[in-house]
Amino acid sequence: MAASDYDSACLPDILPLYYRRLFPFSQYYRWLNYGGVQKNYFQNREFSFTLKDDIYVRYQSFTTQNELEKEMQKMNPYKIDIGAVYSHRPNQHNTVKSGTFQALEKELVFDIDMTDYDDVRSCCSAAEICPKCWTLMTIAIRVLDRALRDDFGFQHLLWVYSGRRGVHCWVCDEAARKLSVAARSAVAEYLSLVKGGDETMKKVVLSDPIHPFIRESLVVVERYFPLYALQDQDILGRKESVDKLQQDFQNEKKPENRWKLLEDQAKRKQGTSKKGQHFEKEIMLQYCYPRLDVNVSKGVNHLLKSPFSVHPKTGRISVPIDLKELETFDPFAVPTISMICEELDRPRTVGEEEKSEETNDKENEKDAAESRKIRDYKRTSLAKYVKCFDQFLDVMARSWKGELLKKSDLQKDF
Repeated sequence: MAASDYDSACLPDILPLYYRRLFPFSQYYRWLNYGGVQKNYFQNREFSFTLKDDIYVRYQSFTTQNELEKEMQKMNPYKIDIGAVYSHRPNQHNTVKSGTFQALEKELVFDIDMTDYDDVRSCCSAAEICPKCWTLMTIAIRVLDRALRDDFGFQHLLWVYSGRRGVHCWVCDEAARKLSVAARSAVAEYLSLVKGGDETMKKVVLSDPIHPFIRESLVVVERYFPLYALQDQDILGRKESVDKLQQDFQNEKKPENRWKLLEDQAKRKQGTSKKGQHFEKEIMLQYCYPRLDVNVSKGVNHLLKSPFSVHPKTGRISVPIDLKELETFDPFAVPTISMICEELDRPRTVGEEEKSEETNDKENEKDAAESRKIRDYKRTSLAKYVKCFDQFLDVMARSWKGELLKKSDLQKDF
């Protein structure tokens, strides 16, 4: 079955295979356990499963990786969401005294959805995406990743493709996980520039002096704007865009020349009027700047779709994005569940068979099962995305080791 032949009716048949042989449980547990630095961190985490026919099961929690594995293989969720770390185990929330069950921590998360850009893309609308408008997601990742690292000092950012029309960011630093609702709101507001609904024509308003964060964001936007907005979306060629920008230059045919006219007018205005002096920058930001769902970032107890969850509509796996290959990341090349299950059915090569027998001799039964799973995903298109996840975890593990050493030093009785 080719990627384009994905049929959602097959999900009940192939999800069990995916959770039994391909889902990277070992890395998944390693991530959410955060090195065991904090006691009961994994145990008090909420998982939510969406089952067949939109049956929604909240407040799931697990003591060990093995328990999570068994439950997911039993329930075969169509979608997995991850929630907060609570004061008590989420699966016991009904037994806890009223008011004491509280969401304590969660990664700082960001959700960027292509549907929020419908007023600035002409190639697609609603849930549709294409290579032309996918540039908006590339810009969003570039702008936000720089700001979160340079302006806030966060280091452990996991960028994930949603499986359909957007991207998610999980900021996993300890400082980010401990942020209050007010602090999360402050970060989200700092990063938000595009304001106003469908009825608002001008959604970006800049004042003097331009904030350094906006200047840095413009450096990124200016790199992509000519190709994305002027050529791919032809914003100065479509009548509705020209009317919206209220410029009288219909006689100029080339989009680059039309933009030059706009910039010249902006420069002239800068010398005579304070108001509207940055309007060419405001246009660039309105068309290209990231559009955040602020409510997703604000709440500690807000659920967000898990990495390696399957998107039921497209069948695509929600995979980590390697920022070193961001410019060439193709959402249409992301494997579907049907594709990787088909790859699993391909006969093993002689080399793979020999390696498998060699490894089995050295392992006990439990280790062999885990090792088999690792070998299974390595035989599919999922391998490079799990490798990217592994690399992210390796970097994060170094900070856990530092924390554990600090703790052991404090506990020593000198």
